[in-house]
Formats: sequence, structure tokens, C-alpha cells
Amino acid sequence: MEEENGKHTEETRQVQVRFTTKLQPTLRVPTTSIAIPAHLTRYGLSDIVNTLLGNDKPQPFDFLVEGELVRTSLEKLLLIKGISAEKILNIEYILAVVPPKQEEPSLHDDWVSVVDGSYPNFIFTGSFDSIGRIWKGEGLCTHVLEGHRDAITSAAFIMPSDSSDNFANLATASKDQTLRLWQFKPNEHMTNGKMVRPYKLLKGHTSSVQTVSACPRGNLICSGSWDCSIKIWQIAGEMNIESNAGSVKKRKLEDSTEQIISQIEASRTLEGHSQCVSSVDWFEKDTIYSASWDHSVRSWDVETGFNSLTVGCGKALHCLSIGGEGSALIAAGGADSVLRIWDPRMPGTFTPILQLSSHKSWITACKWHPKSRHHLISASHDGTLKLWDVRSKVPLTTLEAHKDKVLCADWWKENCVISGGADSTLQIFSNLSIR
Repeated sequence: MEEENGKHTEETRQVQVRFTTKLQPTLRVPTTSIAIPAHLTRYGLSDIVNTLLGNDKPQPFDFLVEGELVRTSLEKLLLIKGISAEKILNIEYILAVVPPKQEEPSLHDDWVSVVDGSYPNFIFTGSFDSIGRIWKGEGLCTHVLEGHRDAITSAAFIMPSDSSDNFANLATASKDQTLRLWQFKPNEHMTNGKMVRPYKLLKGHTSSVQTVSACPRGNLICSGSWDCSIKIWQIAGEMNIESNAGSVKKRKLEDSTEQIISQIEASRTLEGHSQCVSSVDWFEKDTIYSASWDHSVRSWDVETGFNSLTVGCGKALHCLSIGGEGSALIAAGGADSVLRIWDPRMPGTFTPILQLSSHKSWITACKWHPKSRHHLISASHDGTLKLWDVRSKVPLTTLEAHKDKVLCADWWKENCVISGGADSTLQIFSNLSIR
């Protein structure tokens, strides 16, 4: 009887709460406090808000207390945060992120090592078969980019200040120790994979080029390599195929035709890493960020070449993304299952402000959402993608994306996630409601 009474007391314990929101007026409930059972989790809270709204069709909500997503019962939350149960608990509710729809995969001939969703009307993929491809949604390959002699490792679309909407300008990096520049018309109607050749060759690295990033609204790109260096390339005036038509020639060999394209040399080299530079992010005009197998993330002043910040974690790093609050947070993943986030605005703080652990193997890619300061994705050798909200240490959702290692991931059209993997597929997850 005493045990039953204890259970009854636990289930009927009440807490005074006040629901608040920044959502549109039609989704706002009265702000007067009400008493609700303390054992409720976010699902029970969502039921209450839907009842107060009088929704015939329930709308899933998430809940914030002191800026953190609720992931336990209210009773446990009060204990963890040291909040008195006698006070009114303010709970902010937001729209929950609904799991996305998985589209039909697009098959490749080899591992898909690069995906880029910079443009809303197409996707770029790079593969271990050395070929780049342009996809208009699932299954339709409109352009085939041939020119590299080994796997494509990275790609970056270049957005010069005088760019035309008629052309897309792309830089790719490869294990063949080079970068190449491409230009194509993304809006032309193609259904059978139009062949595109590179019009410039960027040569200077002495080992595999692992990563490339473009200066925002500029005519510069940077690259990182297994030769431990970062190189900056000036490509102003190189992106007009019409004026550079004479730079692409072919010569007849004994049994094949080889394309000869003019070369560009690096304008500057940044040195400081002691192992492979695995990822670069030219997020701001004056600053380049880099991650390396030497366990460090560094920032570089573009004008002086000075290494202005170094943070580390004791693990080889594979990926890097700048974004989040104030577009200032550094997210990086590598040779363990932890996604780490640093805030370089905090003086003297060289340890991560967040460590998100849910993957079961190495992390290969991470990317902040282009509009949300709270959301980012990560990809792993465990075959999954995870969607994170940094207001919780538990992922919002886990996508069983590939039958093998996930090698790359990106956002597309703000409400889609794209990924490539060792199962030789491009996967698209659509209808993500990120707000």
C-alpha cells in the first residue's frame, strides 16, 4: 500500500508553469500560469499546448527552459538546474523539427566523396572515379565534369562580385595534387550529361589536395593539402571562358587525345600545420580557418599570413565549419565520435564549449545551417547523419543515410540535407523544417 501511495504521489505532483513563445499569434497560448504534472516530458508538454490551442491536428513542439531544450521530465529538470519547485517555471515552446523524407538515391560508379548544395537548383557531387557531376534533383545528371586523374576530394563554388547568373564557377581539389577551375551553365536544359572540361589548372601542392574553399564574394580561393600547407590562389580575370578560349587546347597522342590547359601558380603559402590540412573554411573575407591531422584548428590573417588563433583537441581532425551564434562558432570532427564546438570570442578559452557525443565512429563532415544559429549536421563512418540543435546534447534526429561509411554532407535549399558515401550513392533528405 505504501509503495502504491508513493507512486500515486509521484504521478500527481504538480508544478506551476507559464508557456511563452515567439511564434506567430495563431500559435500563442494564454500566458497565465497553470499547474501540470511534474512527471511530464516534452511529449506531454506538446499535448498540453495543442489542447490549449484547440488544434484538431496536433502540431509537434519542442520546449526550452533557460535556453536549453527539455530532454527529461520537468521534475528531473528542476533538480538538475537547481530550480525551486515552488516558483513558476517559464517554458518557451518552439516548432519541433520533423524527421525528413528520404528521396530515391542517385547512383555513382565509385565512392561519393564530395557533395555541395550551394545552389538551390542543382547539386554537385565529386567521386573517387575522378568525375564531377551536376544533378537536378534525384536521378537526373545534367553535366559531367571530366579532367582530374584521381579522386575528387573537395569542391567550392566561386561567387565573384561581377558574376553572372548564367554561369556557375567551380573549383575542385583532387588526390592528383591539383585543383581545377570549371564553368558551366546550370540553367541550360540537359538530360544526358553534357561533358564539361576544366579551363584552368592550379598546380603547386606536392601531395594530395584535400580541401578547397572560396573567398566570399571575391576572386580568391584557398586549398589545403597532405603537404601540410595552405595555398592561396588569385583567380581574378580567369573566370571568363570567352576570353580564355585560347587557353584550352588538345594534342594528339599515340592512342588518345590529351587536353592541355594553362596553369595558375599560388600567390601565397601559409605554413604552420605539421600534418595534413584536412579542411579549410574561408568564411570571412580577411580570415581563413583550417583543421588538420595535427589535432589543431587554426585561423589565419589573409593579408599578413599570421596564424592568429590555435585550438586543439588531441585527435586528428577531418572537417570544419564556421557558423552558429554570431557566425563565430567553430565546429570540428575527426578521429573519434565527438563533434566539438569552440567559441573563439572567449579570451583564453582553448577548450570546446560543447562536445556532442552520439556517433559510433569517426566523424567525416559537419556543417552549420546557413540560416539557423542553432542547427548543424554531422556525418560519420558509422553510416549515419545526425541533426543537432546546440541547445541540447542529444541529436534531434539520426538519419540512417548509407549502407557504408558516410564521407560528406551538406545543406541544400535550407530544408534538405544531402550526403555521399562509400556505398556510391548521393542521398537527399527533404522537407526539414528548420526555423
